[in-house]
Amino acid sequence: MASDSGEAESSSADIKLQFAPFSSALEAGFWHKLTQKKLNDYRLDESPKCIKGYYCNGDPVGLPTRLTLEFSAFEVDGSTPAHCCAAVGKLYNTNTLDAFKGTDKKALLENESKELWNAILSGEALRDPAVLCRFILLTFADLKKYHFYYWFCFPALCFPEGIKIIKQPAVLEKVFSTKQIAALQEAYDGLCIKGGTTAVPYFLIKYTDDAIHLALLAEWATFFPCTTKVTVGVYDPCTLSQHPGWPLRNLLVLLANQWGSMVDTVEVLCFRDRTLQGIRSIQHSIIFQVKLPELPTDSTCPKSVGWEKNPKGAMGPRMVNLSECMDPKRLAESSVDLNLKLMRWRLVPSLDLDKVVSTKCLLLGAGTLGCNVARTLMGWGVRHITFVDNAKISYSNPVRQPLYEFEDCLGGGKSKAAAAVDRLNKIFPGVKAEGHNMSIPMPGHPVNFSQATQSQAQKDVEQLQKLISEHDVVFLLMDTRESRWLPTVIAASKRKLVINAALGFDTFVVMRHGLKKAPAGQNACGGDASSSLSCSSASSSSTSTPAGSAASVTGSSLFSNIPGHKLGCYFCNDVVAPGDSTRDRTLDQQCTVSRPGLAMIAGALAVEMMVSILQHSEGGYAVASSSDDRMNEPPTSLGLVPHQIRGFLSRFDNVLPASLAFDKCTACSPVVLDHYEREGFDFLSKVFNSSHSFLEDLTGLTLLHQETQAAEIWDMSDDESI
Repeated sequence: MASDSGEAESSSADIKLQFAPFSSALEAGFWHKLTQKKLNDYRLDESPKCIKGYYCNGDPVGLPTRLTLEFSAFEVDGSTPAHCCAAVGKLYNTNTLDAFKGTDKKALLENESKELWNAILSGEALRDPAVLCRFILLTFADLKKYHFYYWFCFPALCFPEGIKIIKQPAVLEKVFSTKQIAALQEAYDGLCIKGGTTAVPYFLIKYTDDAIHLALLAEWATFFPCTTKVTVGVYDPCTLSQHPGWPLRNLLVLLANQWGSMVDTVEVLCFRDRTLQGIRSIQHSIIFQVKLPELPTDSTCPKSVGWEKNPKGAMGPRMVNLSECMDPKRLAESSVDLNLKLMRWRLVPSLDLDKVVSTKCLLLGAGTLGCNVARTLMGWGVRHITFVDNAKISYSNPVRQPLYEFEDCLGGGKSKAAAAVDRLNKIFPGVKAEGHNMSIPMPGHPVNFSQATQSQAQKDVEQLQKLISEHDVVFLLMDTRESRWLPTVIAASKRKLVINAALGFDTFVVMRHGLKKAPAGQNACGGDASSSLSCSSASSSSTSTPAGSAASVTGSSLFSNIPGHKLGCYFCNDVVAPGDSTRDRTLDQQCTVSRPGLAMIAGALAVEMMVSILQHSEGGYAVASSSDDRMNEPPTSLGLVPHQIRGFLSRFDNVLPASLAFDKCTACSPVVLDHYEREGFDFLSKVFNSSHSFLEDLTGLTLLHQETQAAEIWDMSDDESI
């Protein structure tokens, strides 16, 4: 075994003591935990962090002297594995590979050595000998490739000259009798019980043929009143028969500093406690005598060594590649949110990712908008996505709907809901995606043709109610205006917020529905008040014409500073009830004909609006931001929380209007919600099977039309009389 560079070369007449250096054993769990710490806690912080490793002395012959760091290394105050000694160290995790390479290793070692030397001078090392076993770990974690670069150092103070061996190491069973070995084992166990541990790193020994006594280092003065012979013990992790392990080095420096003037010869017992095939044995421990060299008299810190050699035997770092051995799904889990966590490092430190990731999103519609919304949700780390759609994939879909391919169109086409779920799982196996192939009953689409039709409609309603109850955010992404009516009513009743996206040829609207105030004793989301969503919801629709052209007629004109519970829904700006919008329409009128980029823009904005709502302290009750607020201090770390975003692609412009809820709305007005909550499906059946006049009569829209018409006639008669 080669001597350390810090020790003098052995002369031909003297045999110098050599030590088995530590071999770092960093388990995969350590790198997993470091990855989490780097992303969630350390971020760009390169200051040293306290970590803990351990070593044991029960390894079979042939294994290296290991210092192990595992998943629990970051829990410094946590327990140490049984029959192991703790070693506390400092982690220096750099942000770049260049910083890792450029770190002044010599300075790190010198600083740690000075702390160790000061602990010896002050007596701290006597009171807590564990400080003699400290280490440094310099790392760089490439979290894109899962390559981890590291360099391990165990600082050891050196004597100006080598340590002379007076009596060669011998196996304990050749020096101690069987009785003495048994007594030593019993005495060590008693010392561990006294110290409340299963392993004591350093101890003092006195022995005779009949008895053996052990004590802690701090008891030196009373344990060795006469210094004619001194024996010290070290819990030794080395398995070599002629060499001690690294922990002995700093102990000898401590002895030379504290008692070198009184003792120049020390007997050392390298205590090795091995259990093989259920039988415990310490007979393979070794014992030898050394002469303590003198330390400098000026109290300057001795020279130190300790940086670990690389696998080639040269002074240099090591690298471990975990990308191949790690479970690909676990790699995806930790990598998919990398961009999000990087946001918090510099750009948005206050970003609450947990609220986003834990949000359960229901997507009603798996078409052009649905596919784009789903992809953007996954980009934000949302794990729970549920699709509802009753259509099959046609040949015109894949080019506009990014979750489908040509093969999905063959054989009549796969179910959109099922195919969307399959594709999300292929993109990211960690997503919890569900698909439901079902229809949503609509006003103007009768369901009373037969008992079976009526029964199926009732089942669809019950299923939709269940799904909306189970999710935090509802996205309405269907093709027609009337298909959004029932989800709007259910979501309003259950206090689920909705974000609604609707498309024209080159225009779109993305809006959040007003969140109704909950009855006394019920939280805003109709459930547990601790919900991470805190009352947020969203809805989108893919329709041929954006809603909301009648604000001035209905009285829901544009305002500012409207709180969330007073905001209108998609139907609040309409003065007619929804009906069958596809009847007697040409193909271009039945389909959503829009510029290809429009759905991507609207879908992305719908999700971004949802995330902004989640970041607001009041969730869905947040006051609506308007275009006038663009120059003001934003209410969330991500910016504004508008009621509506109306886009005009022809002039590449967006405006942010806000409008009040309409008391005669055919979807969210009190009279509609009251009938729905009291009568349930009976009320809904009347809406489905009747003409649009049913809802207009119920809400007072019919009377409003009549009054408006009368006022116009009166104005005309006045004009004629002038």
